[in-house]
Order: sequence, then structure tokens, then C-alpha cells
Amino acid sequence: MRQRGRGRGHSRGRTTAAWCAALCAVMALPGGTAQAAGAPGSYSFDSKAKPVRGATVNSNAQRLTPGSVYRDRIKKDGKLYYRLDLDARTNAYVSVVAVPRAGGKVEYGDGITVSLRSGTDTQCSTQDASFEGGTFTRPIAAYAHRMIEPDSTNCQERGAYYVLVERTTKPTSTPDDWELEIRYDEEPPLKAAGPTAAPEDWPSASPGPPAGGPQKRAGGTGFNDAMSIGQGEWRDDIKPGQTRYFRVPVDWGQQLFVAADLGSSTASTDYVSNALVVALHNPARGYVLQESGPYDGKPSSLGLKSLPPVAYENRFDSNASASGMRFAGWYYVSAALSPALAEKYGDKAVPLTLRVNVTRKAKQGPGYDGQPGIFAVTDDDRDAVADGVSGPGAARSDSMKLVAVAGIGAGTVLLLVLGGWTVLARRQRSAA
Repeated sequence: MRQRGRGRGHSRGRTTAAWCAALCAVMALPGGTAQAAGAPGSYSFDSKAKPVRGATVNSNAQRLTPGSVYRDRIKKDGKLYYRLDLDARTNAYVSVVAVPRAGGKVEYGDGITVSLRSGTDTQCSTQDASFEGGTFTRPIAAYAHRMIEPDSTNCQERGAYYVLVERTTKPTSTPDDWELEIRYDEEPPLKAAGPTAAPEDWPSASPGPPAGGPQKRAGGTGFNDAMSIGQGEWRDDIKPGQTRYFRVPVDWGQQLFVAADLGSSTASTDYVSNALVVALHNPARGYVLQESGPYDGKPSSLGLKSLPPVAYENRFDSNASASGMRFAGWYYVSAALSPALAEKYGDKAVPLTLRVNVTRKAKQGPGYDGQPGIFAVTDDDRDAVADGVSGPGAARSDSMKLVAVAGIGAGTVLLLVLGGWTVLARRQRSAA
């Protein structure tokens, strides 16, 4: 009897251990822990960004890997190098977001230059991002790329390449370090060569206001938590000194039109020049164009200039803004309100409305020889617009779908474990 009692206890111990193991397996399913998004300051950095330290000479540059995001900082008038190891087929894009300290001072022409250079220091491409219209601190972004071109001999071979980030700061500007967010993406080659001539003309007349009336959508505080919007009017509030981020999916062949409206104020009628700055960046976070406009307490509107429909061959256009409309994916719209408004109108939020038109039917892509990655518009992207979620929100939504499926499986496992435990207990009682 004593031995049989020990046997029952030992069996119960094994059963309990099995139950605990099953329970632990259920608890270990993905989605159990939520990560906090954003970062200190006025810009939400990618929570998965890796620390990196740029080198002052290219021979000491740390290597970046495709699909990764990094964080660094750059000093006044600093120069930083990062290394890429490229093949002879793939287009490479490296974007840099520079984030000055909120409340600091910048002058006209302050900014960053991002260039991509070969091992022999041949410049593959370069782009500037500077404080021109609206000289107040806010995040600015630019990119550089290595593009495979059939008739080019520069930057076509495989080997080591270097991203150079240079900062320009006027003597009267705040000399504090600027934080950097660096993203490296690759665009696959085409299966077959396509057109190499950019379209010469396109519809430039802005469409009428989108139907349906304004919908409330709160913008994000960076590229990474930008709010998903599409065709329509989107209402938010913006305070002086804030920058709000939105993203719009634009497919191949589609044309994007964006305008921003500021609502009226009863606080003042004082004139503030370059009060609102609206900028557009493409899926690789390359700068496309920006517009700035004044505010005097009356309703005001600011529209981005007409751009061509999204097409692969736009990259061959000599116009930098048209060239930026070179791939499908999320296009980012940022709206920044000058802190000077606080002096005239107080620190209260001003009504902001974005009017977005996405015209023309989507077309087939250019035929990538590989997965397009960020250079595509998916059903999940369209769902993100319909559901009104930000970048992290969309990722969480996908995770929750996985958790829901896994949860069904986990529930089945749990029922099986409980059923097995019950059967085993009955057998033990019968044996007793």
C-alpha cells in the first residue's frame, strides 16, 4: 500500500509536471509582451534600431546590413562614414534622419548631406536635407543610393562602398549633437530590362476635394509610428514646435496629391512666415519635396506641387522630385508647425487637415527578380489605412492575428492536456 501510494504520488507529480509544461508552452506564445514604441524627445525612433558609431575615416567604418536600422549621433560640422558590402546586381538605399534637440536654434542652410561613395571615393549619389523654408528645429531626412544602370560605369561593381553623412552648422546655431536614425534597404534587380527614359509629361491638375468629409486621425511623431491614411480628408491637431507624420500607400501607376489646411484662430491675427512646413518622403525615406506657408490666424491652405504617377523609370528623370517617385510603397507626409506661433497664438493646438487624393488605377510592378520588400503595396497596407493604425499598430495587428491562430491551437492543446489528466486520474483510482 505504501509503495502504491508512492506510485500514485509520483504519477501525480509527472502529471503535474506535464500540465505545467503545457501551461508554460501556452504562456510562451508570441504576443504576450508589448514593447513600448517611441523614444525620448520629439521624434519616435525605431525601437529595434541598433547602436552604431560612425567613423571619421572610411577605412574604420562599421558595416551596415540590409533591412536594418541604426542609431548614432553627429557633432557640429561632423563627418561620419559607414560601410556597405554590395553585389553587382542590387540597388542599395541608405536614409538618414537627423534630429536636432527640440528648442535649439538653426539657421538657413543648416542640415545634412548624405552621399554614397565607392572604394575609390567615386560619388554614386548624394542628397541634402536642410532648413530652408522654416528655420526651426525639426527632424529632417535624406538618402543616398547605388543604382545599377545599363549605360553607367560608375559604382556598378561589387565591393565595399561607404555612406558619408556630413553636417553643416552655422556659427550662430545651437552646437549640440544631432541624433541620427539610419536605415539601409535593398531593391532587387529586374527580371528583364525596362524603360530607361522618364515620362516627359503627366496630369498636373489637382483633383477636387476628396469626398466623405474629414475623419479624425492622429499623426505619429516619426517615420516609424506614422499614421496610415489614404484617399480622403484627415483631421488632427498640431501644437507649435510639433511635427506630425502620416503615411500613404501609393501603388505602381498611381498619382499622389497632398494639401494641408490650418484652421482659424481667435487668439491673434499676427503674421508668421513659414509657419507650416509640409514635406514628402518616399518609401526609402528619400526626400521628394517640401512646401512652406505663412499663418495669420485665418484659414490657410498649402499644397504640394504636382508629381508624376509612381513608375520605375521616374528614377531616370533629372528632376529630383520626379525622380523620387520611383517605387511603390508607403509615402510619408510630415507637417511641422513653427514654435514661433506660441509667441503670437499661445501653446494651444491648431486644427490641421490633410487632403489626400490617390488617383489612377494601380498597375503591375516592374517585375522584380526577388521579393520587393518595402517597395510594394500589400493587402495588409490597405487594411492598415482602413483600420487607422500606425506602423507599430499595423505590426501589432499582424501579431495579434498570429496570436489568435496560435491561441486556437493553444486552447486545443490545453483541452487535450486536461482530458489526458482526467483519464489518467480515473485509471489511477481504478488501480487503487
